Amino acid sequence: MPIIYEKKDKIAVITINRPEAMNSIDPETTEELSKAWMDFRDDPNLWVGILTGAGDKAFSAGADLKKLIPFMAQMSTIERREREEKFPGLGGITRGLNIWKPMIAAINGFCLAGGLEMALACDIRVAAEHAIFGLMEVSRGIIPGAGGTQRLPRMIPLAKAMEMILLAQRIDAQEALRLGLISRVVPLPKVMPTAMEIAEAILQNGPLAVRAAKEAIIRGLSMPLEEGLRLEGVLQSYLLKTEDAVEGPRAFAEKRKPQFKAK
Repeated sequence: MPIIYEKKDKIAVITINRPEAMNSIDPETTEELSKAWMDFRDDPNLWVGILTGAGDKAFSAGADLKKLIPFMAQMSTIERREREEKFPGLGGITRGLNIWKPMIAAINGFCLAGGLEMALACDIRVAAEHAIFGLMEVSRGIIPGAGGTQRLPRMIPLAKAMEMILLAQRIDAQEALRLGLISRVVPLPKVMPTAMEIAEAILQNGPLAVRAAKEAIIRGLSMPLEEGLRLEGVLQSYLLKTEDAVEGPRAFAEKRKPQFKAK
């Protein structure tokens, strides 16, 4: 199986399962990842998602150039558009699929090219100490076309994003942490436990509020401040009408743990 899709209580764990190919993404893997992410998006019992790679060498080295590029090159423009509508972007999450549930990347090694672009499409990134990051597409005559040219400059200083992309430059985990590309660096054995701890911490909060907060942040990044504030207000007005918004303050007043239901 090119991926392993597990449901652990309210947490979905998606593992790219091609360690023999550095967890690179071929057409079949993109299809399976797309199906898994859509299932996660649509399953009301799943509140947080984690993406990782099998083994201890690579999160993902990106597109399997021996398979994916020839596969895409032989397709017509119409066929490519139809495929992208069905399977949104490399790995299923890099283009055209809005998921407002929080997504965590547990980076267990090389995180390169499309692998980094998938991690950039997640919300929180935890990396092993030996992880290496890079967008090297220009060295192969292509560009980081799965969101890399758009997401990376929004997350780290523009000058450094330019260096990484135009020089096909790699950086280590400590540099990625310094730049704010990732939020934590931990020993390899602690990567998944840390990702699970973060997921469990998120689960303590109101799920609808978490999703609305993520939507406000992501959509607001492309809006002028005033429009972003209006969006924030609309989402807040929606939340105030939910059962969870009643339960949260009530639990606080009663000095107990809230029982959120995503309603």
